[in-house]
Amino acid sequence: MSTAKGMILIMSRLKRLNFYLKIIFYKFILKKDPMEIKVRYYMDCGVKIGKNMRAFSPLISAEPYLLEFGDDVTISTGVKFTTHDNSASKVIPNSTDLFGRIKIGNNCFIGQNSLILPGIELVDNIIVGSGSVVTKSFKQEGLIIAGNPAKPIGSIVNYKEKYLENALNTKGLSFEEKRIYLLNNQDLLIKK
Repeated sequence: MSTAKGMILIMSRLKRLNFYLKIIFYKFILKKDPMEIKVRYYMDCGVKIGKNMRAFSPLISAEPYLLEFGDDVTISTGVKFTTHDNSASKVIPNSTDLFGRIKIGNNCFIGQNSLILPGIELVDNIIVGSGSVVTKSFKQEGLIIAGNPAKPIGSIVNYKEKYLENALNTKGLSFEEKRIYLLNNQDLLIKK
């Protein structure tokens, strides 16, 4: 390994170690939300992020500068963002990749284990169902999309009407407090 590559690897590992130390400091010493540190880290990598981001998956791709998120966005666990397609190298002579920006609008929710492909734009107020593969852009606000490939399956208005009476708020509760709260309110749990 060359000296330059070795230094880059060491710097990358030090940056990651610094990130984890900051999270520990924020969470256990300052008693603050470590999400702020995560979001700042992604922004330092080149990701454009609005206010009030909640990211439970890494907001990283091979080209983080091609990722853009609006305000009040929540990304669940296991979500992947792909900003390039290397298969072009197999069919288009003298090429390596196709690249595409991913832009997520304001007040969007990306469900667990979803995959967002290159060139996708989701406008404001879109919910992506768990396990979805988003292969095309959606430019109509207020949709719920899901599936492989993702397609509209409902609207946020209908979702709100259907589950309004079942919606609970567990923000700030410890694991034990949440357990007690949910077990004491089983009549409010959704049934499908």
